[in-house]
Amino acid sequence: MKAGAVIDPPEARASAAAIHAALNTPQAHDERACQRARAFAEPLLAPERLDTGEPALAHADGVAEILRRIGGTPELCACAYLVYAVGYLARPRDSIAKAFGEALADVALETHKLIQLQRQARARAQPAATAASTSELDRAQTENVRKMLLAFSRDLRVVLLRLASRLQTLRYHAAVKRSPPPSVAAEALQVFAPLANRLGIWQLKWELEDLAFRFLEPETYKEIARLLDAKRIERETLVEQVRQHLERELRALGLDVQVQGRPKHIVSIVKKMRGKGLAFDQVYDLRALRVIVGTVEECYRVLAWVHEHFTPVPEEFDDYIARPKPNGYQSLHTVVRDAQGRAFEIQIRTRAMHEHAEHGVAAHWAYKEAGTKGYAGVSAASSYDAKIAVLRQLLAWQRDLSGMAHGLFDDTIYVFTPQAAIVELPQGATPIDFAYAVHTDLGHRCRGARVDGQMVPLNTPLATGQTVEIIAAKEGGPSRDWLNPEAGYLVSHRAKAKVRAWFNHLAAQENMARGREQVERLLQREGRTGVNLEALAEALGFATPEALFEAVGKEAVTLRAVEQALAPAPTAAAEAAAPLVVRKTRQPPTARRGDVLVVGVGSLMTTLARCCKPAPPDDIRGFITRGKGVSVHRADCPDFAALAARQPSRVIDVTWAGAAAAGPNAAVYPVDVGVQAQDRQGLLRDISEAFAREKINVVGVQTQTVKDVAWMTFTVEVTDASRVARVMAVLADVPGVLKVWRR
Repeated sequence: MKAGAVIDPPEARASAAAIHAALNTPQAHDERACQRARAFAEPLLAPERLDTGEPALAHADGVAEILRRIGGTPELCACAYLVYAVGYLARPRDSIAKAFGEALADVALETHKLIQLQRQARARAQPAATAASTSELDRAQTENVRKMLLAFSRDLRVVLLRLASRLQTLRYHAAVKRSPPPSVAAEALQVFAPLANRLGIWQLKWELEDLAFRFLEPETYKEIARLLDAKRIERETLVEQVRQHLERELRALGLDVQVQGRPKHIVSIVKKMRGKGLAFDQVYDLRALRVIVGTVEECYRVLAWVHEHFTPVPEEFDDYIARPKPNGYQSLHTVVRDAQGRAFEIQIRTRAMHEHAEHGVAAHWAYKEAGTKGYAGVSAASSYDAKIAVLRQLLAWQRDLSGMAHGLFDDTIYVFTPQAAIVELPQGATPIDFAYAVHTDLGHRCRGARVDGQMVPLNTPLATGQTVEIIAAKEGGPSRDWLNPEAGYLVSHRAKAKVRAWFNHLAAQENMARGREQVERLLQREGRTGVNLEALAEALGFATPEALFEAVGKEAVTLRAVEQALAPAPTAAAEAAAPLVVRKTRQPPTARRGDVLVVGVGSLMTTLARCCKPAPPDDIRGFITRGKGVSVHRADCPDFAALAARQPSRVIDVTWAGAAAAGPNAAVYPVDVGVQAQDRQGLLRDISEAFAREKINVVGVQTQTVKDVAWMTFTVEVTDASRVARVMAVLADVPGVLKVWRR
């Protein structure tokens, strides 16, 4: 490896540029911006307290100082004051933009909005405590906060402000010796600390973890703190002796080196003890040192010297320079033992790596010069890649928290209800998609929408972080235009399915009404108005009269079948007086392919029933008629079911003679295909073209339109019924088609 070479992952370099953009506004830095913002906010904040009890101005001071420590510019520190001033200004955007510019006004208002939404969500969660356990509420709330932060992550400055604010809140509670609400500490440990880790801001990560753990598990925290204090003087004395020896020897080698004692955080100790099942005395890095040098080559020179003069523990060595952590962290970690067998952890890194480890990728931009002492600079041209890199870090943080594989890169957006509930939607979703995601009935009755307080068309694409309010009618249903893909009203599969289900139900009601009218007219004509409808439906194989009416209305059952079910069953004497007539056909002994054979009887005259139009290889049944041979039906034919129920002795097994023949002389069979579709110009042409593409001949078309719904029956000729199933799948994809079935 060349001297001065630094392994700097592209993602870390890109992240550096993005954080640099977040911490540095495009305008020239105003070094006095923070002081001006404090002067602007002080009269508003001085008499006020936050809902935690902390003085508002003191909280803003603490947030500004935290941001300053991690490299925040004066403008970003100024936002710490402007965020809390927003709530006390009559026209906050105008007031802040006039004094500090549009950019800072946007950041302040976005962050204030996020604070308000989180506060509302927490307030709504409190009454639910009687119905759910505390752990369930904590999980729900932390997931809520995670989604909110993701929703606002398009501006990383908002995220950094919330990180700093949560740390300051915990510091305040520690100072006044009063525990915060459990949800606040849980959010810090389960949401904010992992986020700081993913952004590489270790200073914030460790402090957030230790303070949150102190409030969540006070007894464990006190026990570890007591064990640390028990031998603190002895441990610190030993660490200082080794530190001085190490620094003296390494400088003797001509290295510009700095050696520090490294504090061990309580949460880190607990994680290691629990994760590896160790006792407190078995945690190696209670005695820890950090060696900071100028170049990567010097890192490995120091490592070689340390391993030569101490006894290394091989299984405790990690090279995060060659294999950086996903958030860009780089360092050499090794555990060694001295002559007395006492273990030390030693971390070795460059100064640039150290700044990154302490302040996160925010620190990279401070090391713009190329060369031996830092990371290569990132040009403005890479800002897009930089943004993507940070979003990847946020996505990885999301996976850490929930184990979910979807997120920002799965085209998901997060929008809010007026009550601050978060709704996940696919990219490009509209207010109608939002309405259906909230509740099916709200989607059906949706007539208008406000987005961030402004009226918008219902096909307006939504964006992450927006608040959506639906204007709904008292009753009514969706518009058929919503199913037109060219209009762009619906994106989510759930919303499309709900709208289709509405119209399918509406069609079923119309079919039922039409079928009822036809059956009642038949009953009047036959003088059978007093017939038991339940018995009639049962005779035709239906559970209820309504199901029968619907089948008649959509022509799945013919009126002839109903008429036959009404006819009285013949008496035994009549049956004897009317013997079966079986006529031999002139068919040769070897049946042609596609012909019907009557099982166990020989060649009989057969007729394909017009009610169901069977075709090979349909499952078929035969019914012996009086004087017309065997009528062949599909096994699922309702007419056949009615005949078989009344005269089971006439049912006979039949089968196809063979597979349908190929070629121009092959036998063809008529088959009816039903189509229900939203009526539109060009619909019949598009459906006919679909048949033509599948090379299926259409020999007849019947069409009827009722209330903008087209009901069509296509009679086609096929040699094989399996071709019908293929063309039905093609027809289902024609725009506007709601349902396709074989009659």
